[in-house]
Order: sequence, then structure tokens, then C-alpha cells
Amino acid sequence: MTTKARVLLVEDDPLQADVTKEILQNNGYDVLWAQDGVSAIKTVKTERPDIVLLDVILPGLDGYEVCRWLKMEESTKGIPVIMLTVKKELSDKISGLQIGADDYLPKPYNELELNARIYASLRTKALQDELRMKNRQLEELLGKVEHMAITDALTGLYNRRRFHDVLTKEFERARRYATPFSLVMLDVDHFKKVNDTYGHHVGDVVLKEVANIIPQSIREVDTAARYGGEEFMIILPNTEKERAVHVAERMRESIAVNTFQGVGCPVTVSIGLCGLPDDILDNEDRLLLCADFAMYRAKQNGRNRVESADGQDIKNLK
Repeated sequence: MTTKARVLLVEDDPLQADVTKEILQNNGYDVLWAQDGVSAIKTVKTERPDIVLLDVILPGLDGYEVCRWLKMEESTKGIPVIMLTVKKELSDKISGLQIGADDYLPKPYNELELNARIYASLRTKALQDELRMKNRQLEELLGKVEHMAITDALTGLYNRRRFHDVLTKEFERARRYATPFSLVMLDVDHFKKVNDTYGHHVGDVVLKEVANIIPQSIREVDTAARYGGEEFMIILPNTEKERAVHVAERMRESIAVNTFQGVGCPVTVSIGLCGLPDDILDNEDRLLLCADFAMYRAKQNGRNRVESADGQDIKNLK
């Protein structure tokens, strides 16, 4: 069953209103009637008509003021407005269109012309509504695609590509404004053994749980990413290396005490970190090499620990 279009007729003359209402009803429209500008605005807000036929000359607020209000309000600006008036001067027509009216029909109007103008305005509104809906759907789709492009499918953290984009931005910002900056590299200890002993499905569960624990220890301005395999990276802007050690220790301890589903032994991580200021770490490659060096130092020193490094540690490394 097709729903009737709702037309709000704003007309102060009861006789003229009766004639117009009869025309509209005979053409299949559901008609609402308001006799003044204030009542018209209230009716639009409560009844949400599909179109407004608005007389220019009204008691209180005139039609121009009503139209201006409707077109300024976010919730009503999409409702078509056809101005009705006995005035035929071009300046009056221009005034109505300038404040947002969608059409202009001088009185007395022909029944066929009135119906044609209403149909045309409703058709335009329907096309605009469809276009807005498609634009919203496109925006949602693009948002999902963008999210997939920067997110690791398994863990839900940022992926390696997104990590490098953020690292470039934050590293350059820290160097430009001489602010502290820390980079943390985390690696799951004996992860191959977990996969070999319990299966890759359990290994995936471990990575997911580690990825859930990491954000609990960092701020919203920080960035956590899965770097690859069982390695994770955390970017800590405006964070001194000493503070980063505390953050890393909190992550390490949270993971060490966590009970991982399907794993019959403790899961631990080795964490390495470095940061600015450091004159030797003058590019991203050296920064990454330094964090990697610190992480392997943590493994060499017994795993399940946090180690830091600086530019001097990698000065002679190629």
C-alpha cells in the first residue's frame, strides 16, 4: 500500500484554504492546514510534512520569515517549500527563491499547474533523499575499506603499514619541536613452541589476547600495531624513555600473569625500547634498529624482561 504524501498548506484565508485542500485531497494528498506562521512552524516540527505550500502574506510571521526558519533548521531544510502569493512582481519571486524556497506559484493558480509543481518538488526531494542515502552508504563503505586497509585482520590493532605512517608523523614532530618520543618493540617469547605444541589456532588466540592487553597499558594518543608475526610496536609521543620503561613493564607484567586460553604454560614477552632525544637516532631506520637491538638484548638476558637502548648501542651496526 502506497503512503500518501503529506502536504502542509499554510493559508490564512479559510475559503481559499478549503478550495486548495479539496484540490489536494482529490489528487491523493494527505493535507494539513495552518493559518499563521507560528502554527506552520509548530506543525512542521511535530508532523514532518513532505512538502509545504506557503502563503507569503500571513498574520504574525510572514511566509518569507517562515521559509527562512525552515531552511535554516537542519531537521527541516530538506522539506520542499512552494511559495503562494497574489503578487506577481519578479522581485517578490526572487526574494522567495533567495531565502531557500524551492518554487513559486502566483495566485490564482490552475489545479493542473499546482499538482504539477507539487509532483516536481516531491520528485526532486525523493531524488535528493536517495542521493543522500547513497552518499551515506558510500561513506560507510569507504570507512570500512579504510579501516581494513590500516588494521591487522587477526588482532584488530593497526597493521605495519599504518604503523609506519604514524611513526613518520610522530618522529618528525618530535624532532621539529624537540619533544620526547619513545618507541617500544614487543615480541612473544617462544611463540614457535606455542604453535608447535598447541597448534596455530591457539597461537592466534595468544596473539589476540596480547593485542587486547597492550591497549590497557597505554593512552589514547599512543599507537599500538602488530608489526608482523609475534612482534608488536607501540609509539609513545611526548614520553621520556624512563616513563616508557614503566609503561613497558606494566605491559610485560600484565601479559606474564594472564591466563591464556588453551595454553598450558605461562606466556611471556621480551620488550625493547628507545627514544628521543638522541642525536644518533636521526632517522626512522636507526630508531627501529635501536628498538630491535633492545628487544634482542631482552631475549639474550633471559626473556620476560624490558631493556632499553640508545644510539651509542647501534652506532657501529650496519
